[in-house]
Amino acid sequence: MKRRLTTILSADVAGYSRLMGANEAETLAALTAHRAELVDAMLADHQGRIVKLIGDGMLVEFESVVSAVDCAAKIQKGMRQRNSAVPMDRRIEFRIGVNIGDVIVENDDIFGDGVNIAARIENFAKPGGVAVSAAVREHVGNRLDLVFEDAGEQLLKNIERPVRVYNVVLDVPQTANDPSGAPATAHKPSIAVLPFNNMSDDPAQEYFSDGITEDIITDLSKISGLSVVARHTVFAYKGTRVTAQRVAAELGVSFLLEGSVRKAGQRVRITGQLIDGKDGRHLWAERYDRDLTDIFDIQDEITQAIVAQLKIRLLPKERKAIEQPATASVEAYNYCLKGRELFHTMTKASLQHARRMFTYAAELDPDFARAYAGIADCDSFLCGFHGVNIPPESLLETCAKALELDPGLPEVHASHGYALSTIGRYEEAAAAFERALALDPNSHEAHYFYARHCFVRCDYEKAVEHYERAAEIRPDDYRSPVLAGNALDRLGQLEKKERFIRIGLERVERSMVLHPESSDAAQLGACTCAALGERDRALDLIARVNAIDPEDARACYNNACAYALLGEQDLAMELLEHSLPLVSPELHAWIWNDSDLDSIRSHPRFQELLKATK
Repeated sequence: MKRRLTTILSADVAGYSRLMGANEAETLAALTAHRAELVDAMLADHQGRIVKLIGDGMLVEFESVVSAVDCAAKIQKGMRQRNSAVPMDRRIEFRIGVNIGDVIVENDDIFGDGVNIAARIENFAKPGGVAVSAAVREHVGNRLDLVFEDAGEQLLKNIERPVRVYNVVLDVPQTANDPSGAPATAHKPSIAVLPFNNMSDDPAQEYFSDGITEDIITDLSKISGLSVVARHTVFAYKGTRVTAQRVAAELGVSFLLEGSVRKAGQRVRITGQLIDGKDGRHLWAERYDRDLTDIFDIQDEITQAIVAQLKIRLLPKERKAIEQPATASVEAYNYCLKGRELFHTMTKASLQHARRMFTYAAELDPDFARAYAGIADCDSFLCGFHGVNIPPESLLETCAKALELDPGLPEVHASHGYALSTIGRYEEAAAAFERALALDPNSHEAHYFYARHCFVRCDYEKAVEHYERAAEIRPDDYRSPVLAGNALDRLGQLEKKERFIRIGLERVERSMVLHPESSDAAQLGACTCAALGERDRALDLIARVNAIDPEDARACYNNACAYALLGEQDLAMELLEHSLPLVSPELHAWIWNDSDLDSIRSHPRFQELLKATK
């Protein structure tokens, strides 16, 4: 046997079976054109040798690791351009995995673990993405203008040892003035704003320090002469202890901004330090001890200090945009931040509390678009999850107010989309979600709401795509990976389902520590443990849910799902019969697709329940 060390690229088409089923001739023609006009040329330019083509997949060998990764990234960027005018459901999107390893060579074919790992890693790449092994990441180093995100050690089928996987982040560094995902150009200074530390005595003030961080990122992203790493990437470093030089190297940026926030009563202390990413030197540092009413001035001063230190020239419209905060009312701003934090736990009590926060914000500043979007979000979920009687015209009126105040705000279109989906206007909802993502491809709300919409519409592949993106954007989002498991179950992708729900369970555990008063994480944790066969843990979490929210309709529904997964059919039916009359038709539609309930679908009482939900 002849052996050699080589770099292997494995690629296939995401959703190929669905595309072929929808239009076989069109799919084959499009795939052939992409290969002939883009892929083959890129492979030739990077000295890649096609080992074999198998249907929608290909195996390619490279002598250079750097060439292989560069080729993969350029293929995916080229495909984005080619797909820009193609409807989402008809796009050809590749998933690519790259590995370096020892292979067996026979008649120009290659075999062995090196090849198998590349093929398995490919499954970790999202549609349009690239995943690589740790060995590849180490060999590439800083030779390419790319950012790598650590996806952790992964168990690969038929591979004895875990393999650490990295995703190539093609849209980072990313700025608001460059939403296409193109890397920062060489002449632009690049900066990452790390999450500001909450130094308040009250851990519950975390929402405030996170809000400050997000707003500084937003302001800096308005500057065309500066490249700013997106929020979801920097928040992955929250709570970690790594050196400035390491973070700068991993993110591919020249500068870092870090700081802290201490809020006490009507006073606030904010510190900020601008750091050179190469040697860790402090280029600028300042401490602000002010009244809380000065918070917007402080944010503006920090932005102006960075602009001055990096010698960036502001355009007049950029200066105006930075100096105009979303609201002039500090109280409204604080209520809105608190409302957003409460909204994410989604129990009936937390949604009602969040709605009050957003309502206070709108009363204090009637021109605050984000506050109205928040009210609409709460109303959509109170209506959809908890059966609160909110007339559709009232829901849409709130969305219209937000759209009128700020039609360029992505959150407003995401809220409008979910309101439309809640009342069954699905085509209009999809258009609103697409508009939100066009304005901000990294909007967590848009991806999460769109995923739920797609699941109810039985578009499981698209649901997984948006759940996966939502989970990437918010590292504390446990709901998206757990719910993605439902869609993956419907697609028959059980290995990937288990991987996702285990990620979700880890996040559930963290959330229960941070928010012991909320039952939401425990609800999804009970379903996840039941799906994984962890019966005792599932029963403990069901009991926890009952102790916190015994009458909550959504809690009853999720506990019913957990009981169904545990084989407790009668208990599941009792809870479903109690909860379904209390919720909206949107959740009725959900149970037709929910794989957690498959074990009781033939139960006579369940059949009667389905008839009642039609």
